[in-house]
Amino acid sequence: MYLLDANILIEAKNRYYAFDIAPGFWTWLERAHAGRLACSIDAVRDELVVGNDELAVWAKNHPSFFRTIDQGTIRHFAPLTRWAASRDFTPAALAAFAGDAADYLLVAYAKEHEHVVVTHERPNAHSKARVLIPDACLGLGVEFSDPFKMLRATGAELHLQ
Repeated sequence: MYLLDANILIEAKNRYYAFDIAPGFWTWLERAHAGRLACSIDAVRDELVVGNDELAVWAKNHPSFFRTIDQGTIRHFAPLTRWAASRDFTPAALAAFAGDAADYLLVAYAKEHEHVVVTHERPNAHSKARVLIPDACLGLGVEFSDPFKMLRATGAELHLQ
């Protein structure tokens, strides 16, 4: 299953899959969720619903798309924290990563449930000022992808009517 980072949904809404020009993306996302191909987590939903836009409405109207953190996920917190602490990140970067519930929880949830994290972020082993999701995924042995690879791998086709 693909586990979507908030930036996937935000970028889609703001740019290439805006609700008014590409409603097929959102329909596909709903179908992918129903087919157990895509989901996200509550912390991502929490980021989205604070907005006053179509994405906030979509997130509120699709609560089952967002999964709750479970006990299994919690067991990956210590290894994730140890990995981050073992790297050359600044104290501010470590605090931001641990304090940014969505990124931290996304990686731990993906590890527990063997999901592929979908994000626009790219790995950067030399990053010191920010813990990037792909680097954390690599540190925990979690697969990650970009949205276009996800769409191709799932056979998504977005047709105009």
